[in-house]
Amino acid sequence: MILTVTLNAAIDKRYVVENFQEGEVNRVLECEYVPGGKGLNVSKPLAIAGADVVATGFVGGHAGAYICDRLKDFKVKDGFYRVAAESRSCINIWDTAKKKQTEFLEPGFVIDEKDWKGFEEKFKELAKDAEVVTISGSVPKGLDSSAYKKLISIVKDLGKKVILDTSGKLLTEAVEEIPYMIKPNIDEIAMLTGEKINVDAPNFFEDVIAAAKRVHNMGVKLVVVSLGADGSLMVCDDGVFRAIVPRVDAVNTVGCGDSMIAGFALGISEGLSPVETMRKASAISAASAMTEETGRFNISDMKNILHQIDIKQIDR
Repeated sequence: MILTVTLNAAIDKRYVVENFQEGEVNRVLECEYVPGGKGLNVSKPLAIAGADVVATGFVGGHAGAYICDRLKDFKVKDGFYRVAAESRSCINIWDTAKKKQTEFLEPGFVIDEKDWKGFEEKFKELAKDAEVVTISGSVPKGLDSSAYKKLISIVKDLGKKVILDTSGKLLTEAVEEIPYMIKPNIDEIAMLTGEKINVDAPNFFEDVIAAAKRVHNMGVKLVVVSLGADGSLMVCDDGVFRAIVPRVDAVNTVGCGDSMIAGFALGISEGLSPVETMRKASAISAASAMTEETGRFNISDMKNILHQIDIKQIDR
């Protein structure tokens, strides 16, 4: 079983409009409501790929009940901890004319110490049965930057592997607990190491590799750095690898990073090598960009892309 953590779950509302205008009335052509939050956007592609997935975190109120009820549609098992307050909504506006996305993210409810303690106990029980745990995104108000550090400690004490995908102080503190894998972007790997990384510099890739190696030397087994459309870099015990992904007809890039986390969790749970895990994760991520709904992909697209992904070893 793979356990995904979404402490700040939401209802994701996607509005399709034509020629979005600020300050004006905009007619919505299509709308769709789905369970959201970065962790749930990891859960959904995992389930599509055939994994046994349990999603946990906090939900509350009518919105929280809707989130949990809809999980059944995605074949994701409900492991959420209930609170009294109402879960948040997040809005994504897709402009068909401008080919641009605009997002509005609500902050969500406040978690008190009693709810956190209750969640910790539930999390411990769920993590006992997990092969891999993924921790993604932000935390609700009321929790400090040590929240993920505590969860990673619980997972490691159980002898399980944990993947962390977050940013800011949550990332810097949690890395101290040495998760199995992290997936920072360029700014985040620079922040973690205190390095300056200039994307326009001729030694850009060397600087990224050096920063990722520093984090790997701290004990993080897989350091995967997102490069956007240019693929990703991975530093692991086997060396340094770059995945180059073929260009696809992207219609929704929101959640592609979460789909990549899903692919890594899947590959790790299946016992694949780091390179083959990277290949699978890259294919799932690229395929997810080809579907309008966040956190979904077509298996046929993933299989077509899988053999087109070029992974090169660029350092040892």
